[in-house]
Amino acid sequence: MLFCLVALLALTRAEIIERMRAPVVTHADGMVQVYADCPEDMRREYQSPVARFAAETVRTLTSGLSIKTARRRSPGIVIHIGDIRTNVSEVVSRAVTNDTRVFTRIYVRAPAYADLGRFRLEVVKAFFRCERSQELSDAEATRVYRSADPVLRIEDERIALEDWFCHGRGSDEEGFRLMRKILKPGFASRRDVLFFASRLYLYPPQFDLKFANGSDTLSFRDAIALAHHDPLVRLVASIRANSLLIFAGGRGQALASAAEAYRAFLLELAKGKADDALLLDILDEADIRLNMAYEKSEPVRQ
Repeated sequence: MLFCLVALLALTRAEIIERMRAPVVTHADGMVQVYADCPEDMRREYQSPVARFAAETVRTLTSGLSIKTARRRSPGIVIHIGDIRTNVSEVVSRAVTNDTRVFTRIYVRAPAYADLGRFRLEVVKAFFRCERSQELSDAEATRVYRSADPVLRIEDERIALEDWFCHGRGSDEEGFRLMRKILKPGFASRRDVLFFASRLYLYPPQFDLKFANGSDTLSFRDAIALAHHDPLVRLVASIRANSLLIFAGGRGQALASAAEAYRAFLLELAKGKADDALLLDILDEADIRLNMAYEKSEPVRQ
């Protein structure tokens, strides 16, 4: 506040009047108010974007965490945009208690250079301070926001899955849960495609059974020659044909197309009538579709 008073004394009377008459922007059902303690040109350029950024952060929290808030008569987050035009990235906040009400003032001294990550953290902390009477550390605020934001939550879950799969970090229970979960409906990650590919094998329905060649595992390609004289291969292929669609479900058209192609192969294999050349052609087409699904899949950031 002292900074604001010193800055105000350096202005002319006309500038002081102009700033006092500047409109206050209110967003997020009255939760966020933004004051522009700066010249008119800076106010026009930065006040609305700053207000939207703060409001979007609040909406992400309320939506992602299913927090119900009523329209407020007084703001819980009051943001002051300063008039510094040089590269000052500092964002400062201060909790204020007014009678029984607690709110937070956030000072963005140089809006063109403000640290947006710091700004978002301060908004998150201010929101929880106001709505939940809860003080969050930087680490807690980061974790809460990332769990509320759907894009960041998916990214974190994919990273956790990679950590478990590649490095053994995390519990097996959580790892298998994430492996089965459709993290981003309609899209496949590289790991989704690789998990699907790992299921392209045939297994006897009981542990004590083996295929005619003495194996308890068959790749689809190896199963072609064996299916003609081993009814167990054809039986397992018929069962596997439908389960493959479940493994690809909800993970995008490319992976679904590959699953349909493998299903067509397994159904032909189960009939036991198609010759090896035809079966190989169908399987090759399925492999091509799987490779395309991998190329179109979303890489996972390590």
